[in-house]
Amino acid sequence: MDIRELVSQWTHEALGEMSEERYSVQLPIGDAARIEALAEMFPRRTREQIITELLSAALDDVVSHLPYEQGSKVIARDEEGDPIYEDVGLTPRYLELTRQHAEKLKSQG
Repeated sequence: MDIRELVSQWTHEALGEMSEERYSVQLPIGDAARIEALAEMFPRRTREQIITELLSAALDDVVSHLPYEQGSKVIARDEEGDPIYEDVGLTPRYLELTRQHAEKLKSQG
């Protein structure tokens, strides 16, 4: 989800499974002021929901910008029959670690 979709979603309730794990952060004044402004603009969203959803959108953006590193194994062919090679860069490792941590967090809840 990108930021444009997030703002449009803020007019509706966001649903999703929540972790029992809590994270505490101290924001710089400028960022805290921006959260307060969004909370005032979107009064049906709590500050915590806004922070959670912004963080989720930012994490999606991070993974979309991880560099692709072409491996030697062909994993598919495109519509023109050209080979598509496996990604041996950071993305597969990130996705695997994310899956492992999600399983761990679900089992703790």
